[in-house]
Amino acid sequence: MTSPTPAVRDRILSLASTELPAYVYDLAALRAHASAVRDALPERVELYYAAKANPEPEILAALGPHVDGYEVSSGGELAHVAKAVPGRPLAFGGPGKTPDEVTAALEAGAERFHVESAYELRMLAELARRVAPGRRVAVLPRVNLPVADGSLAGSSLAMGGRPTPFGMDPGQAGSVIGALADGTYPQLELRGVHAHLASGLEAAEQLSVAETVVAWATGLGARLSEVNVGGGMHVDYADPERRFDWAAYGQGLARLTERHPGLTLRIEPGRALTAYCGWYATEVLDVKHSHGEEFAVVRGGTHHLRTPATKGHDQPCSVLPVDAWPHPWPRPAAESDRLTLAGQLCTPKDVLARRVPATGLRAADRVAFALAGAYAWNISHHDFLMHPRPGFHFLDSAG
Repeated sequence: MTSPTPAVRDRILSLASTELPAYVYDLAALRAHASAVRDALPERVELYYAAKANPEPEILAALGPHVDGYEVSSGGELAHVAKAVPGRPLAFGGPGKTPDEVTAALEAGAERFHVESAYELRMLAELARRVAPGRRVAVLPRVNLPVADGSLAGSSLAMGGRPTPFGMDPGQAGSVIGALADGTYPQLELRGVHAHLASGLEAAEQLSVAETVVAWATGLGARLSEVNVGGGMHVDYADPERRFDWAAYGQGLARLTERHPGLTLRIEPGRALTAYCGWYATEVLDVKHSHGEEFAVVRGGTHHLRTPATKGHDQPCSVLPVDAWPHPWPRPAAESDRLTLAGQLCTPKDVLARRVPATGLRAADRVAFALAGAYAWNISHHDFLMHPRPGFHFLDSAG
């Protein structure tokens, strides 16, 4: 939603100017959304949360009852998530794993290893022999599969289906899968195949990709029990009220699992689970005119909320008017119906939203940027210009 929930709105308006900017998360809304997603998925579809989307401990814990595990993509994420939600299953993925990271994942008892290359497989095999003797480590080779022309046309970020550094070329994957299946590495167990090919796909496109991945995996002739079809469910920043069709996706996955009764599917959404529960709250510092346009300068900016700069979109937002003006000098106010909201950085790229409908916007009014629950603070360049860091508020009606 664009407008903050009542609890979030009340918290934003209660904060002093010196407590802004701030991230405000509605954990009750997160739980309700995650529960609805879980309910839409059939049996034999496991739900792992991609921790890279938002690794805040409170977010990880709130998702706990609704997910089967967590996907981590570095040694740092591994240690962080293991501490925040101890004892939960972890799948260790990501390109460029180091020997130290693989060792740490083995010692932590990671449930799955998504292997990105033949080199990584050999490294994992040797380290597993040393670090985890007597244990068979579950492996899912990640494959960069070709897909039908146009299948990824709607994606915002393609990770496969074309030359990329992610996963293995299918021509190389066959030998890796064969070595796992024929006992070349007795300390490793071929559990299945992993293929995360794109982000930003709608339900029908996601189903088409899932069917392609399952068809390829089951056609290998190897004995597989799992296929991981990745995440990347669409989040619409231009129309935040429109959400990914989890019901249609779940129905499609049910049909797919019915055709393959011995197979478990796994999905790894990140953004589509947590984006909606977070708001980046700030206040207007100044309103100014420039060459026929109006700009509102707000506390903070893209060094806190990098997503609009990264994706080239306008972050959806709503204005929360504030009547009080504590200063003796005149209060700047907008004269036009639309303004561009910019931050405090010394760069023209520090724009959060363009031509926002905000009639009568004034300095000291609050602005709440929606869909800030994923890929926001954790991907931002925090220390540029050394402005104060935002506060973090986790609202939990469950206590």
